[in-house]
Amino acid sequence: MATFASGSATLGLINSRALKSKPPPSPFLGKKLKLIKPSLKRITSSRTLTAITSKAELIDAVRDLFLGVGVGLPCTVMECGDIIYRSTLPKSTGLTVTAPGVALALAAVSYLWATPGVAPGFFDMFVLAFVERLFRTTYKKDDFVLGKKLGEGAFGVVYRVSLANKPSSKNEGDLVVKKATEYGAVEIWMNERVRRACANCCADFLYGFLESSSKKGGEYWLVWRYEGQATLADLMLSREFPYNQWLKCQVETMIVGEVQDLPKGIGRENRIIQTIMRQFLFALDGLHSTGIVHRDIKPQNVIFSEGSRTFKIIDLGAAADLRVGINYIPKEFLLDPRYAAPEQYIMSTQTPSAPSAPVATALSPVLWQLNLPDRFDIYSTGLIFLQMAFPGLRTDSGLIQFNRQLKRCDYDLNAWRKSVEPRASSDLRRGFELLDLDGGIGWELLTSMVRYKARQRISAKGALAHPYFDKEGLLALSFMQNLRLQFFRATQQDYSEAAKWIIQLMAKSGTEKDGGFTEAQLQDLREMEPRKKANAQRNALASALKLQRKIVRTLNESMDELNRRRKSLWWSRWIPREE
Repeated sequence: MATFASGSATLGLINSRALKSKPPPSPFLGKKLKLIKPSLKRITSSRTLTAITSKAELIDAVRDLFLGVGVGLPCTVMECGDIIYRSTLPKSTGLTVTAPGVALALAAVSYLWATPGVAPGFFDMFVLAFVERLFRTTYKKDDFVLGKKLGEGAFGVVYRVSLANKPSSKNEGDLVVKKATEYGAVEIWMNERVRRACANCCADFLYGFLESSSKKGGEYWLVWRYEGQATLADLMLSREFPYNQWLKCQVETMIVGEVQDLPKGIGRENRIIQTIMRQFLFALDGLHSTGIVHRDIKPQNVIFSEGSRTFKIIDLGAAADLRVGINYIPKEFLLDPRYAAPEQYIMSTQTPSAPSAPVATALSPVLWQLNLPDRFDIYSTGLIFLQMAFPGLRTDSGLIQFNRQLKRCDYDLNAWRKSVEPRASSDLRRGFELLDLDGGIGWELLTSMVRYKARQRISAKGALAHPYFDKEGLLALSFMQNLRLQFFRATQQDYSEAAKWIIQLMAKSGTEKDGGFTEAQLQDLREMEPRKKANAQRNALASALKLQRKIVRTLNESMDELNRRRKSLWWSRWIPREE
């Protein structure tokens, strides 16, 4: 009788009578081995035929034996007479989900999308950039008619232009052209990246190309759509800030109507500054999310778009694309010393130079989390916040003097405030009063941005979630953000008063003599520090750190040597050249 084993595709031949009788003597399910005793006559009569027959039967017996041992399962386990062949077992057609597999998949996805984004980076570089070049509008030098010069900097001149086939006018068709001789290729790359990743963060970039017929040699032309001429620096230098007539028409119309009805005062000024800071932080967060650090954040590089009525970031010539390592050299920096962070470098000078683009993109989340380069721009943003609150810091001389005072206070804003507030002018007192509104929430945000150590500064995304902006009803804090904020507040409290109280208690009860401790003893008590004894664990840690520094230095030197051999910039080949 032929039966199929349930749950598998095996076929077994079962003798029903044998099942009722005693089990087979062999412990395996293979064919029972039968040894044939050849007779003497057969051997003598036909030796060759007997040898062939015995050999064939022996091969069959050995094969059945090994099939039984290797494939069949013992009846003591199976308790049946089925023969199971591994080749006939069903193959799994579905995906087996396990907890370790799910955890590994989530970790891989999190890494690929972590800032600055490995997966979006590959998609942007190898898909979006290619498709964009096929369909975008191209320009050349003869397409423009130069108009008014708007500005001139160290790396280029900016003109307001119009197309040659259109008359010059103040319509939306007007463009802006920047002629750049140095860092022009970098700025073209950055603007194209920003246009694809976060178009609303920066000025509307249209096209960039290398014009080689210039008398100065190679000259890069960068084309933007004209969005406005007023920068944040122009607005702040006005005596009316933040009550500029132009700002009143453009900015205050976006704020709730009741604010416009408020009389001139600190409350109204605070709402305007909140709006400017929120828009600027949104633009900065867009840059950082795509792996770009600006490195030259200042009011002159923040322009107000008259069309969208928002503040946007301009001038990306000093920016570094840390997703692929463009315009980043570990031991070089580009910055404005008035607004630069104390560290001056966006990443450690021990960081190796960027390898090839795919490798750099794959490693970018690790380097970003180790160095937090976006905090460099946050420090500069905090100084802009200070300038909007304190009119005396809006000039170059006032800002330079503030930087000197802050350096003497070890970059501690609370210490700086204690030193200047007793003899503060009316402008300084008004600024402190503005930041102290709503329980000092503005001052708290400012102190979280202007700090000596980069890792202790808040990020642009974290600043947007700060309660300073929640008062406008623009952003709501999640449960985890509330927890982080409470932890932040708890760790930033000033415990000096508690320390003084404990010292006073010790002075009263720490000795049997009348009067307690002497002043000299109290001073020694304040300056007392715990002794650090060297032990085996500390020595091992020091050795490990020394070895780590040596490895990093060796890698850095090797990568610098490789980069010196690459005399041409691979990404500059993507920039169009005028024929």
